[in-house]
Amino acid sequence: MIQLAKQLVNHDHRLSATICLIPLPSGNNTNLTAGDDSRVRFVNLPAVKPPPDTDPARFLPTILEGSKRHIKELVGSDVARLAGFVVDMLCCTAMMDLGSELGVPPYVFYPSGANFLGFMLELQALHDEGKLGDLAELKDTESEMAIPSLEKPLPCKFLPSVVVEKEWLPLLIDNTRRLREARGIVVNTFLELETYALGSVSVAGNPPVYPVGPLLNLNSARPEEEEEEEYKEVMEWLDGQPAGSVVFLCFGSMGSFAKEQATEIAAALERAGHRFLWSLRRPSEMGITGVPGEYENFDDVLPGGFLDRTSGVGKVIGWAPQMAVLGHQSVGGFVSHCGWNSMLESVWFGVPIGAWPMYAEQQLNAFQFVEDLGFAEEIRMDYRWGSGKIWDGGMMVTAEEIEGGIRRLMAAENDEGRKRKTVKEVSEMSKKALTEGGSSCSSLSRFIQDVIDNIS
Repeated sequence: MIQLAKQLVNHDHRLSATICLIPLPSGNNTNLTAGDDSRVRFVNLPAVKPPPDTDPARFLPTILEGSKRHIKELVGSDVARLAGFVVDMLCCTAMMDLGSELGVPPYVFYPSGANFLGFMLELQALHDEGKLGDLAELKDTESEMAIPSLEKPLPCKFLPSVVVEKEWLPLLIDNTRRLREARGIVVNTFLELETYALGSVSVAGNPPVYPVGPLLNLNSARPEEEEEEEYKEVMEWLDGQPAGSVVFLCFGSMGSFAKEQATEIAAALERAGHRFLWSLRRPSEMGITGVPGEYENFDDVLPGGFLDRTSGVGKVIGWAPQMAVLGHQSVGGFVSHCGWNSMLESVWFGVPIGAWPMYAEQQLNAFQFVEDLGFAEEIRMDYRWGSGKIWDGGMMVTAEEIEGGIRRLMAAENDEGRKRKTVKEVSEMSKKALTEGGSSCSSLSRFIQDVIDNIS
């Protein structure tokens, strides 16, 4: 959202942007800044008391509904200067009416890809026609679904976790239904990456779609002050490795593994024989609603002697400066949870992915990159985190599966080598898309013109 706001104000001097921050009950809230750009400001809205239920799918609508009054008060007498009201994809049901109340059209910012947008539009249509089966049951079958945003049929075992969880599906369906009322949808993607998916959602009856990505915080390649020492150690180690030789394993801000799965990964890395940088984090005792922590001693979770045996070729760390690592010339492959930001970062830096999705819409992202686009290698596309108190209650990915995926990912020749070349080509396209005359720059101009027309 910050990157979108900065692109808007940098593209047109007439615009400024205010980002409303809604506090979460976890207290995990961050003070944000936009650097030196005075035309992007942040407003921390007052906290809304959540219901006692701690499930995000149930307390989120309550918090959003309670925040509407604070947003109206914030706008107040400034309403005449308001040209557009942009809501996040998870806020549509609660916030879409605010645009009408404030007298400006609402737009939706969709930080996921066009593929997931098309997938949700199809699910919502099937649901409203009474044709959507029980997705939680379908995921355990050999059935397939024809999804307009995918070129190939989607095996139901790869249905994204967020739609097979019955707590989240109603909220997503409601949000998607209201999304159709938007003046336009701004999507974090670019035409050259998701040509087919964008074509499927840019049809009569849907709001205009504006692909303006990749929206990446390239400044995050530099660490915060408290992370400077870890950053320096990691980058110095990478400086000592040959070009394209390192496989980087990192599973996002919420990704973690307990001892059993970490043991399988360690065995795979040792047998595969490639140089590696592995970000290994400890599961939260709160399960999927908690933030992973750091292991105090990796010897407690890894096989005996692993660190000594691999000391010449590998490095195990906790927190990882992902953007900086992906941008380093020694990195030749990225084993990832397939979060959309990570996918776009890998494309930007031209690093092929080993797909190991975990939650949210990540299984769909993985299928798109592996099967539709051919940019990635599968590690285990139907993997899902367990629902136990700690994240070791789900599937176990074996050392054999991981080793095979890493070997294919790091291959320099044959089909896998050609995939590597393709990712490099798309990387150049991602950068060109944001330059003047590029596809995303032109799309942003069209979006801004629609916003300016509102003022007129």
